Amino acid sequence: MNVEQARFNMIEQQIRPWDVLDTSVLDLLSAVRREDFVPEAHRALAFMDIEIPLPAGQCMLNPKVEARLVQDLDLSKYDNVLQVGAGSGYVTALIAHKAKRVIAIENKPELVALARHNLRKAGINNAEVVEGDGAQGYSAQAPYNAILLTGSVTAVPQILLDQLKPGGRLLAIVGREPVMQATLFIKSDQGQVTQTALFDTLAAPLDGMASPRPFIL
Repeated sequence: MNVEQARFNMIEQQIRPWDVLDTSVLDLLSAVRREDFVPEAHRALAFMDIEIPLPAGQCMLNPKVEARLVQDLDLSKYDNVLQVGAGSGYVTALIAHKAKRVIAIENKPELVALARHNLRKAGINNAEVVEGDGAQGYSAQAPYNAILLTGSVTAVPQILLDQLKPGGRLLAIVGREPVMQATLFIKSDQGQVTQTALFDTLAAPLDGMASPRPFIL
């Protein structure tokens, strides 16, 4: 397989047509080697438009969804970010290139070890993977400028919204199959939260967060 051609095709045929037009994100997708974050047994699938199996029964999102979430979180180099669900560390690596610091919380020990290994191998030094219950967030480093949930939830736990700074945003895939929407929650300077549906997609449920206490407008 011509890896660079496959990477180019992934970006141009899958990701760009999905309204991922931010050149900084597209450049990142070229620079961060997705195949290095895919388990060896599935390495040949690294650039395909599918979810890729991970240890502990989890999976990587397909590339176009990963890219769209990173773009729509609209990060800056001043942002401190909480990522709920570390997976293999790939999305963590993308976020780390755009933000000041990333805390990725993961409840599967196998994935904690995998993500730490992959991030270390990729030379990412502004991201930390911690083991814990993502439904509770990570109050030790709160508040955050941005929070990203890397799997679907039926509703966003209020405790996560409480860990946002004023002006902060949270991005999650919300709903139940077959109807899910990537939804952006923004907290005002006064603490009020509004939400906007960005796009329709499907994603596996985020482990341990199938039926959280909902946020109610």
